[in-house]
Amino acid sequence: MPSNRLLSIDALRGLVILFMLLDHVRETFYLHQQVGDPMDVTATDPALFFSRTLAHLCAPVFILLTGLSAFLYGEKQMSRAATSAFLFKRGVFLVVLEFTLVNFAWTFQFPPTVIYLQVIWAIGLSMLALSALLWLPRTLLAVLGLVLVAGHNLLDGLHFGPESVMHIPWAVLHDRGWIEFSETLRLRTSYPVLPWIGVIALGYVIGPWFRWSSAPEQRLQVLRRAGFGALALFVLLRLLNGYGEKPWAVGETWVQTLMALLNITKYPPSLLFLALTLGVGLLLLAYFERRNDGRMVQILAVFGSAPMFFYLLHLYVLKLLYIAAFAIWGANQGHYFGFDSMAWIWTATLVLAVLLFTPTQWFARLKARRRDIRWLKYL
Repeated sequence: MPSNRLLSIDALRGLVILFMLLDHVRETFYLHQQVGDPMDVTATDPALFFSRTLAHLCAPVFILLTGLSAFLYGEKQMSRAATSAFLFKRGVFLVVLEFTLVNFAWTFQFPPTVIYLQVIWAIGLSMLALSALLWLPRTLLAVLGLVLVAGHNLLDGLHFGPESVMHIPWAVLHDRGWIEFSETLRLRTSYPVLPWIGVIALGYVIGPWFRWSSAPEQRLQVLRRAGFGALALFVLLRLLNGYGEKPWAVGETWVQTLMALLNITKYPPSLLFLALTLGVGLLLLAYFERRNDGRMVQILAVFGSAPMFFYLLHLYVLKLLYIAAFAIWGANQGHYFGFDSMAWIWTATLVLAVLLFTPTQWFARLKARRRDIRWLKYL
């Protein structure tokens, strides 16, 4: 049985995996109702808005926990060099995975004409960066992480055209855009990585809170303080209505006003985006630490213990389901096949979560049992 500490981490990861499933079901069967970044609160149905906003938790929590898990891996190995080497190898593995199996799952094109560099790419590059940065003193790494998270919005006005030598590196780091690789292939840097490097660094920095010797009550206190502190920062900055986000305004109803307040930018993630999502994530982690003996926590931990397996599995299942639905019923929403309401999206998500639980549990047990199969740890 995993330790209570690790069970809480897997449970949080499992929860955001289910939020990710919801968002990807939406992106598969609700293409006729696409939303922007940030969203237009005057034209977006509240059910769609809050479902999409719920999914904002996914990438920040994934990447924060990646940094935390890297620290715990180093504690077990008792070697910073081993941790650095593992991060480097797994980072390369994830980048290759994004270019191959992940992109094919989204497009079903071979050879591809477009490659979308999304969350797996961002995690991979963040791991590569952390493999070098973890040699810094912890205080310096914390400062660097905070500077990247809080300060990158100062660079929002900096852009480089395709003719500039800085166009490609800046598109990768901060300015979401297109890279024309050839006449037949374009790359979309959906997840600029500069702020994500800050998040993974902060995840590594909080690692000592989860040492075996750390007192559980002390860990709960520091998690709650950090979580509420991040949320307080979000509220303060949102009320000041300036830095890193488009200004919000009072809506025609209280729901629209709440939507305006929570309407934050993900690509790249603004300081407000990260303050809100990481604050909620840290409080959820504290909650799972307290409730680690509950049945729901144990179920969530199954999803969280095999995240890459679930990620690849659900992408291919969704793609095959869409192809089958389109072949049977055709386009019923303009050029797409899709559901009529978000209620159907939530229903389909629940059904898929139940169906995918057993194969995920099987793989998690296989990975725990067969530690001699070294490549399994990369999934």
